[in-house]
Amino acid sequence: MSTMSAPPPPKLIPTSIRIFDLSLAQMLWSRRSVFLALLITVPVTLAALIRFAVAVEPAALPLINGQRLNGAALFGLMIWFLYMPFIIPVLGVFYGTSLIADEVDDKTITYLFVRPIPRGAVLIGKYLAYVVCTTLLVLPSVVLVYFLFVPIGGGSIGAAFPALVTDLGLLALGLVSYGALFAWIGARLKRPLVIGLVFIFGWEPAVLLFPGYLKRATIAYYLQGLVPHAMPQDSAVSVFLQMFQEFPSAPVSLAALAGVTLVGVWLAARATETRECVLEQ
Repeated sequence: MSTMSAPPPPKLIPTSIRIFDLSLAQMLWSRRSVFLALLITVPVTLAALIRFAVAVEPAALPLINGQRLNGAALFGLMIWFLYMPFIIPVLGVFYGTSLIADEVDDKTITYLFVRPIPRGAVLIGKYLAYVVCTTLLVLPSVVLVYFLFVPIGGGSIGAAFPALVTDLGLLALGLVSYGALFAWIGARLKRPLVIGLVFIFGWEPAVLLFPGYLKRATIAYYLQGLVPHAMPQDSAVSVFLQMFQEFPSAPVSLAALAGVTLVGVWLAARATETRECVLEQ
C-alpha cells in the first residue's frame, strides 16, 4: 500500500526572496517612508540654499586655516556631519525596529507565522526590503547634494566622482549595519524604538567623546574609522577630523561592520524563530 509523502518544507532563501518581494512595495509606500523621504529633502534644500547664497555672494563661504571652503569640502561636511551621524542612524532605527514590531502592533504577525514557512525568512526578507528601500531614499539625495555643492569654487564634478562613490558605499554600510542591529532589537525587546533612539542619540554620542574601550560598542566608531581613508587629506574638512583622537584601521572597521551586520541579522532571525506571539485581545 503506497502512501503519499508530505511535500518538503519551504526553503529559507526562496521564502526570504518571496517575503522581500511582498514587503518592498508595502515599505516604499508606507507612511513611514513618506515622512522619512521628507527628512531626506532637508540636506538637498540646505545645499540648494547654500548654492544660491554663494552665487549671490562668493565670499559668503568661511575660511578655515586660511583656506576658503570649496564645493568638495562642503559636500564632505554634509556627509560626515549630517548623513552619517543623523540621517543614517535615524533610518536604521525607524525601519529596523519596525520589521517585526509593526507586525505585532498591527496584529498581523500570526497570519505570517501560521504559514508553513521558516519564521526566520520573514525577518530576512523584510530586512532585505529595508536595505533596498532606504538605499532608494538616501542615495539619490546624496547625488543631488553632490551636484549642487561640487561646482562651488570651480570644482570639477568628474574629479570628485571617486569620493562620491566612496561616500555612497560607506553610507550603504551604515544602513545595513544599523538596520541589522535594530532588526535584532525590534525582534527581541519590547519598546524597541525607544531603545534605538537612546542608543543613537544617547549612548553613541556620549561614549565617543571620551577615551576608552566603550566606543568600540558603537557602530559610529567604526564608520568614523573609515572617514580618514575616504576624505581627501588636503581638504579643509580634514581639520574637523582632528576632534577624533583615535581611529580603528580601515580593515578593522570593515570587519567590525560586516560582523555587526551578519550577527545582527542572524540573531534577529533566531529571535523571530523562537518568539512566542500572544496578541492581546
